[in-house]
Amino acid sequence: MKIAVVDDNTTNLMIIEKILQKAGYNRLVLLSSAKELYQLLKLDAPSSVEVPVDLILMDLMMPEIDGMEACRTILANERFEDLPIIFVTAMGDSYKMAEAMDAGALDYVMKPINKVELLARIRSVLRLKQEKDLRKERDRRIQYELDLANQVQRSMLSGPFQGENVKISAVYKPSFELAGDLYAWYQISPTRYGVILLDVMGHGISSSLVCMYIYSVLKDTIIGQCDPVSVMKELNRRMNQLQIPDSLINYYTTAIYFVLDTEKQTIEYVNAGHPAGIVIVDDEVMLLSEGCCALGFFEEIEVKKSVISYKQEARILLFTDGLSEWLEEEYDDAISKIISCLQEHDYDNPESLLQHLLPTSTMLNGQKDDMCVVMLRTNAEL
Repeated sequence: MKIAVVDDNTTNLMIIEKILQKAGYNRLVLLSSAKELYQLLKLDAPSSVEVPVDLILMDLMMPEIDGMEACRTILANERFEDLPIIFVTAMGDSYKMAEAMDAGALDYVMKPINKVELLARIRSVLRLKQEKDLRKERDRRIQYELDLANQVQRSMLSGPFQGENVKISAVYKPSFELAGDLYAWYQISPTRYGVILLDVMGHGISSSLVCMYIYSVLKDTIIGQCDPVSVMKELNRRMNQLQIPDSLINYYTTAIYFVLDTEKQTIEYVNAGHPAGIVIVDDEVMLLSEGCCALGFFEEIEVKKSVISYKQEARILLFTDGLSEWLEEEYDDAISKIISCLQEHDYDNPESLLQHLLPTSTMLNGQKDDMCVVMLRTNAEL
């Protein structure tokens, strides 16, 4: 514990020094001016430099730079924003003391100094500093764990895929560090591809954990069962395993899953309460809207599969409601806007589509929900 004592009166410095030393505070720095305090603290040092003292006891009335100005200057520096300062002063003006506290000091002691009062106020302020330090350390630890979880979550997402005549890519813009969106695709056979997009209820840690849980079973479920009806029923069963009896919170997810067969030239899909995907086959626009309710609400669900055939080319766009809800604030009909963009432009990836739909100025305003877009294209020339 290192304490800096700042007072232009030598006698006051000696009195405070003796009181503190008898109380066991032996690491003391005695200074006669705010300038000397500035030199000790090295105000211009980078934020990584350690703070040299744990507490400052400072006179309010000093020549050149008074305690009020010094307090504001020190606490305005990011390095010292949590450094406790106690004023030791003979000034009894309550308005002036209120101003001093507004400057950032945590407490004050009146002269002539009462030993018991001074030590009590020091102990109180140091307890507060300890609590702040513990909270900051806890926050740093939590932030580290959140960063790690974010890396794990992002590592789960499938990377861009380029096959002989199939191209799949995605863009992912979470509104928080941890999000509830998840997409994946797997090559089931040389000519069959399973693609899924899910949106788990909520944001943050809980929805991220649900995503990780789903991901742990996703590959085996899609490759093992493949059929959209079977996959959705299995995912619904898994979601129900998360439900806690008598809990006020029930977790659920919307999802859209399809199997593309480039040999048969078919798209088999199920939409589980998700925003309708858009498919353009041979210049005809269709919506992927058929299927079932969201997953996790009921133990048993009825699932309806739909099949779309194409002759030459298929373009499929899946997205979460973060995109559609944002577009609804800009356009009367969000789906019509997306469809018109797809028809007017030959987008090579979903990032280009987003840049066209959402200007940079709009994106800078901050998004309210996670946003995810998956794009698949197939034709004989890819």
